[in-house]
Formats: sequence, C-alpha cells, structure tokens
Amino acid sequence: MKINLSPDWKAILAQEIDKPYFKELMLAFDLENKEHKCYPPEELIFSAFNHCSFQDLKVVIIGQDPYHGEGEANGLSFSVNDDAKIPPSLQNIFKEINMDLDSIFMPTSGNLEKWAKQGVLLLNSSLTVQKDIANSHKHLKWNLFTDAVIQAISDKKENIVFLLWGNFAQKKGKGDKIDRSKHFVLESGHPSFASVHKKWFGNKHFSKTNAFLQSKGIKEIEW
Repeated sequence: MKINLSPDWKAILAQEIDKPYFKELMLAFDLENKEHKCYPPEELIFSAFNHCSFQDLKVVIIGQDPYHGEGEANGLSFSVNDDAKIPPSLQNIFKEINMDLDSIFMPTSGNLEKWAKQGVLLLNSSLTVQKDIANSHKHLKWNLFTDAVIQAISDKKENIVFLLWGNFAQKKGKGDKIDRSKHFVLESGHPSFASVHKKWFGNKHFSKTNAFLQSKGIKEIEW
C-alpha cells in the first residue's frame, strides 16, 4: 500500500513508518484488501492527516475505526461522505453542538472535512475496516501507529485539546501518551444511542474547546 501522507506528517512520523511493525502492517492490509472489501478506499486511509496539517493542529478527536457500510467512510473519525446518510452518533454530535452553542443549524452532510481544515485531527485508532464488520482490523496493529501519533502530538505540540468520547477513547488517552500538564483533555460518554442521555448530552465540549483556544490566543473552531 502506498503511504499517502502529507509531507509535514511524514516528516513527524518518519521513524515510526520505518519500523518493522509498520511495514508488516502495510503488507497485512494489502492482503486483507485483496481478500475482502475494505474501507475507506486506499487513497483516503490517511485523509485525517492530509486534511489537517501538523502545523495548524488544534484539536484531536479519537474514534475507534471507520464506518463499515458501503460509501460511508472517508478517512476521518465520525465523518462520512457527502452523499451518505448521517449516522446516529454524528447526529447526536450535531445535536450537542446546537444545544451547547445555542444554534439551530442542523447540517445535511456528515462530511467533517471543514473541521479538519481548521485544525481538528479526526483520528481513528484503526484506520481501516472490513466491510460490514466493525473493529475487524484490530489485529493489524493500527493501534501501535495511532498511539505513536498521539505521543508525537503530545511531545511536539502545546495547548492541544484532546476530546475523548467513550471508554475506548479514554483508554486510548490513558498513561503518559498525553502530557496533561501542557494539553487540555476533555472526557465524556460516547455519542452513540447507548450512552447519549446520561453521558453525552450536556458535556459542552465544543464551547469548552473554543474557550480554551481563545484563552491561549488561538483561533476558535467553527463547529
């Protein structure tokens, strides 16, 4: 598989990409992709990085793996292609934004590229998935690569907002990968139907993110 990474991220992650496990990961994915239908399309696997430059990075939102339905995944966590139906989790994200920011706008597209272009890294723990089978590429060790991404951001940047939604993302952010003395970490339940009523709605993560960015003299996100 071609590693379609923008030059700035490729420089940051060069040592990681050169490690034996990553080369094995690329070969394993190539085999999976030959035997099964996989998402997102190969040219979009690294879209989260290519739409959000390392220099402009402000916010990291951690997901688990891409949507596994036909025509949905576009390489950004929680995001779908323009013509795809907006998934329930993303509908709940939009609802929370409306309540948090006192807005009445409900997007008709679930494509979150506009967030990425403002400096929001929409990072899934696994960057690929087999059609119709959630978490099916966990064995490919994408998590080692995305752990290294989080570590690099923590080490090389300051004042990044990490949004950890649900147990999976919170476990991903535990340990010393994120230096909480120089970054801002917000945690809540996952915006899925399983947890929305008690643990998602009312978290105000979007206004809290913007308030933090503003306090550091950083341009806010237009959610």
